[in-house]
Amino acid sequence: MQTPKTKVLVAEDDANLASSLKEGLELMGYRVSLAKTGTRALSMAETGQYPLLVLDLNLPEMSGMEVCRVLRKSKPAMPILMLTALGSVDQKIEGFAAGADDYMVKPPDLRELAARLRALIRRTEPIELPSEELKLANLTLDLNRKVAYRDKTEIALTAKEFNLLEYLMRNRGKVISRQQIAAAVWDIHFDTKTNVVDVYVNFLRKKIDRDFSPRLIHTQIGMGYRFDH
Repeated sequence: MQTPKTKVLVAEDDANLASSLKEGLELMGYRVSLAKTGTRALSMAETGQYPLLVLDLNLPEMSGMEVCRVLRKSKPAMPILMLTALGSVDQKIEGFAAGADDYMVKPPDLRELAARLRALIRRTEPIELPSEELKLANLTLDLNRKVAYRDKTEIALTAKEFNLLEYLMRNRGKVISRQQIAAAVWDIHFDTKTNVVDVYVNFLRKKIDRDFSPRLIHTQIGMGYRFDH
C-alpha cells in the first residue's frame, strides 16, 4: 500500500485532465508531478526518483509509446500505467508490447486508478523469498537476480514477466485460469476487458520456450494455462 509520500509522475498534455488527476491522487496521499510533453516526461522519469509513471499515449514532441520503449531500456523495473483515449485491443497489446505494466482508457475512474497504482507498487516491493532459485527441467529462475536461465543461457525478464513466471513455476503442474493469474500477478480482481494475461504469456513463450526444449507453457483450451514439462 502506498505511503503518504509516494511520488507519481503523470505525463498528460490535457490540462484539465492533468489537474484532475493531480488533485484526486494527492487527496489519496500521493505526491504528484506533471509533465506536458513526451520529452519532458522522459527527462523527469530518468532523472527523478519516481516509483510510478502514469503515461498518456498521445503526447506532443514524443509519443507515450516511445517514452515507454526508451524507459524500458534505462529503467526496466519502473512501473508504468498507460492512459489513452483509444481502447481497442490492438492499442492495448501495442502498449503492453512497448513495456507498459497496466493500461486504462481515459478518463480513468480515480478509485480504480488508485487501486491499479497500489497493485503496481506491491509488485515491485521486495518480498521475503523462501528460496533463492526455482527449477523445472532445464529452466532455472534466480529469485535474487531476477533472471531466468535455460540450458545455462541467461534470459532477461521485465518485472512483470518475472512475476508471471515465478507464479507459474510455483504452481507448476496445475491448470491455472486467466482470472487466477490476473489476480495473483496484476492484483486485478475484476474484468478489465483486455487480454493482458495472454499477451504476457506469449512474451514468456518467446523468451523461455521458443528456442528451447522441452516446452513448458501449455494452453488448456477453455481453462487457462499449465506450466510443466
